[in-house]
Amino acid sequence: MKILYAIQGTGNGHLARAREIVPILQNYAETDLLVSGYHSELTLPWEIKYKLGGLGFTFGKNGGIDYKSTFSSNSLRRFFKEVKQLPVKDYDLVLSDFEPVSAWACRLRGQRCIGLSHQAAVLHPAAPRPAVKDPLGRFLLRHYAPTSSSFGFHFQKFAPGVSTPVIRSDIRSGKAGDKGHYTVYLPAYADLSIISFLSNFRNIRWEVFSKNARRPYSFQDIRIRPIEKEAFTESLLQCSGVLCNAGFETPAEALFLGKKLCVVPMKHQYEQQCNAALLQQMGVDTVPDLHEKHRGQIESWLQGPAPVRQLYPDNTQRFIERILEESSSYHIEYFPMAGGFLMPNRG
Repeated sequence: MKILYAIQGTGNGHLARAREIVPILQNYAETDLLVSGYHSELTLPWEIKYKLGGLGFTFGKNGGIDYKSTFSSNSLRRFFKEVKQLPVKDYDLVLSDFEPVSAWACRLRGQRCIGLSHQAAVLHPAAPRPAVKDPLGRFLLRHYAPTSSSFGFHFQKFAPGVSTPVIRSDIRSGKAGDKGHYTVYLPAYADLSIISFLSNFRNIRWEVFSKNARRPYSFQDIRIRPIEKEAFTESLLQCSGVLCNAGFETPAEALFLGKKLCVVPMKHQYEQQCNAALLQQMGVDTVPDLHEKHRGQIESWLQGPAPVRQLYPDNTQRFIERILEESSSYHIEYFPMAGGFLMPNRG
């Protein structure tokens, strides 16, 4: 069996999840990797067969997407050329983690493409929605990377095709503690905006991980650090709380570790507004932006308790095995001492 696993390269969450999923796929089948987009600090330790431009998004500096930069950095001509040239017919199974080139290549060739992403769970009919409707945002989320069927990950399992988050191995096996600092990851804000807001809170130590910083520097009790996987993981394990956008992977890891969590949804980003809606139901603090008028909410959060810790089970392998069986003409047979193997279905 030959699999194409296509991964969205905007942001770090998709690649972080892929680090856990790829070894499972490789254990069962020949697996080629595709990554589209260039706005990520993480890398994968395996050969990337297809490194494409795709259709990515550029983070701004005021809490949202920089649409001017997004449009200037993307090329529809390049995108359609990539869609046309991608040989999806060479694969028995195409899995797409919200990756548009593979999804549209399959759609145009009449081939099945299985969605395996957080976005699939956000679009599920049972998923919570924000109070303010966003028809355009929902439309873009649904049609950006269309799939034949999908399986999703979310903060809670609310449907059969939805699993709890994939927690990185170094978070699961790491030794958590509390050294008194707060970890901050807000990639859609400029460093100066973050520093200006956080400097209002005296005697609080902040560790800010910045997409813009090339070297560490400090201002009062605020330490700015470049985004590095090991440093971020250690900061997360040892922090008192996390202030981040309403993405998926970082809030999920904070909940798994039992850290205090406050999220700032990116402006005009429907997925993050949906995430914030579910997180609020779970008792997580949410503020709309880094405006001075929300200072009191942050002060209350700093003094308040952490939400209930989420003991997310390590069920990623079984979830992926289920997807392989339901989405292909193969099934898994287990052999003593040898483990599981994909076997062709009979008849």
